[in-house]
Amino acid sequence: METVIGNPLIKALIILFLLSATTAAGDAPFIISHKKASLTRLKSGAERVSVSIDIYNQGFATAYDVSLVDDSWPKDLFDIISGNTSNSWERLDAGGILSHSFEIDAKRQGMFHGAPAVITYRVPTKVSLQEAYSTPILPLDILAERPTENKLDWAKRLLSKYGSQLSVVSIVLLFIYLVATPSKASAAKASKKKR
Repeated sequence: METVIGNPLIKALIILFLLSATTAAGDAPFIISHKKASLTRLKSGAERVSVSIDIYNQGFATAYDVSLVDDSWPKDLFDIISGNTSNSWERLDAGGILSHSFEIDAKRQGMFHGAPAVITYRVPTKVSLQEAYSTPILPLDILAERPTENKLDWAKRLLSKYGSQLSVVSIVLLFIYLVATPSKASAAKASKKKR
């Protein structure tokens, strides 16, 4: 009996069976949410924040009455331009994805640290609402003074990155050109011989 259980293949099968049994027993939704924010500088000197929140159900059951609330944007610092900071859906099936986005304008300059969004949902086997949180966003430096990019900066970056390859290619091309084109002296001698 010890040799059967000592076999690595049998051990792997037992572990796989135990994992699948615990997963089947935990037949419930598993909500994961990712929150992203990006800044866009407008010509008027203002800055717009585009926020998108993706909600994933990685569990094995459907989540019902899914509700999203993102109250991390204070009204004295931001104006909502499009969309809402909250939304609700009837259901999120197993393996499904929900997305929500909105845009806001910043009123003041400074660093902003946003909190995670709160997602609530109902599971048929439980009485109370379940809660999940999105990932927090990275700190946003709103209306920060950014140095103007010089028009030759892209050329400097390309030369620093590909300068050695560019020099090798130019040397090879110069060598091919010199070998392939006849010199003026040999061309003059060839034209005299033809006469």
